[in-house]
Amino acid sequence: MKKSFLTWVVVTFVLFQAGATVKLDDFLSREYVTEVRVLESESNFDRILEVMIEQPVDHRNPDGETFTQRLYISHIDPSRPVVLVTAGYDAKYYYTSEIAARLNCNQVMVEHRYFGRSAPDHPQWQYLDTWQAASDHHRIITLFKDLYPGKWISTGISKGGQTVMYHSYYYPEDVDVRVPYVAPLNFKVEDERIYSFLNQVGRPGDRRKVKRFQKMALKYQDRYIPAFINFSEEKGYTYELAGGIKKAYEYCVLEYSFAFWQWGYVPVNKIPRRAARAREVIEHMNRVAGFDYFDDGFITKNQPFFYQALTEMGYYGYALVEFEKYIKHVDNPIFTFTIPEDVEIPFNANLSVDLEKYLEEDANNFVFIYGEYDTWSATAVTSTGTTNSKIYFKEGGSHRTRINNMPEEQKQEVYQTIELFLE
Repeated sequence: MKKSFLTWVVVTFVLFQAGATVKLDDFLSREYVTEVRVLESESNFDRILEVMIEQPVDHRNPDGETFTQRLYISHIDPSRPVVLVTAGYDAKYYYTSEIAARLNCNQVMVEHRYFGRSAPDHPQWQYLDTWQAASDHHRIITLFKDLYPGKWISTGISKGGQTVMYHSYYYPEDVDVRVPYVAPLNFKVEDERIYSFLNQVGRPGDRRKVKRFQKMALKYQDRYIPAFINFSEEKGYTYELAGGIKKAYEYCVLEYSFAFWQWGYVPVNKIPRRAARAREVIEHMNRVAGFDYFDDGFITKNQPFFYQALTEMGYYGYALVEFEKYIKHVDNPIFTFTIPEDVEIPFNANLSVDLEKYLEEDANNFVFIYGEYDTWSATAVTSTGTTNSKIYFKEGGSHRTRINNMPEEQKQEVYQTIELFLE
């Protein structure tokens, strides 16, 4: 594959700008680097590069078909540590992790295989598994160790946090510290712990208001569906994969409680009552649950995610008992409708069990970050067993929980733990 430097980039800028090293020059000149683009640097980095590198589709057959994987190199100093950010999805937008900013160190962000620009021309599902993805990261770290020989920290958010755990499970010697954010450890395609969590999270009165809204939206759905249709048409959403407009509406209502507690965007006193206009109810529901989650375009774009959830990472469905008398269309609330019918999706139930055992017995230097009210905390890692790893829950926190928005004392404790693990 021919190397491609974008025409507006002066190559000598990349190679010889102040602070550049012979090692960086060597790395960018290697044959597996197929494209380099210079991004606008932030104050704490000498430069930021968007780079495409060649990867095997199947790491068990390294001489076979390849694809190019997108990553971002944020360079300060080769003697400084490196934060490896594992994006669980596409990495269309670069950002600086709070850990890299705190430690004033290098960062390498990696787009997940089969997402964004990091997909083969004709993806084959059997090569989209946690081992292949972990092997992508293992190869990247191996290549970069020539450039950055110091300490390495892996981190990721949500599915990116799961990716951190799987990578460490398969390649435990690759990095020195691991910091997964809000990362679930699911044991089933439909992990019922979600339902127990939703029956206990927050204050009883708040839970009742959430469920009362769901029951209202289902019981009077004939009133709300016309507004749902109009709103969806305005946004360009279609719902054929979900089973049509009426089924999609019920899915959105069922999704509401999960999303309400996951994100914490809307306070309970803003939940509409029956007297509210239909459009107000629909706009509120979209604000909380996001109708695009069941949109054909979204599902198609994110089929790699759903495939991984349904074959290895586990997921959830919806508890219907409280809503049965109001439901008219939904009969199977598991997300198998997201996958083409001709694609097999057998679930590997042993993997999560083995991963949990690893995390409790062998996985040192993990720092797990969770939000108390985040629905995905239902399946959080809750025991570090005999390891030195730490678990931190932000009180009242959501899926947006980060170290920097924790209470000051807890934030400082987390950073001190990371720095201790780096020693």
